Amino acid sequence: MISSNVSSIMSNQTYMNNSANNVANVNTDRFIPQNTVIKESSNNSTQAVTSRADDNRSEKSQTNLTKEITDQISIEKVTQANVNAIRTQDNMLGSLLDIKS
Repeated sequence: MISSNVSSIMSNQTYMNNSANNVANVNTDRFIPQNTVIKESSNNSTQAVTSRADDNRSEKSQTNLTKEITDQISIEKVTQANVNAIRTQDNMLGSLLDIKS
């Protein structure tokens, strides 16, 4: 179970890195942002899939700050939930080991 939480954290880290890069280039002329989606794989893990956004031929950066900031908030909440799940599993395992001792 912990491996699926770790997989989610790693996927969301990739997502956050791409979003941060998009935000960092908000003032870069002709910048085309990366789109990232998290997909579930068959072995109960997740994977970040990144693609280049459609080019609208704008002379300015095509980064949508509203999208990036709301995505970053979601990424933060998902990561925190996974960290909490790992902590809970760790505490439960520790309690179980204390009982067996």
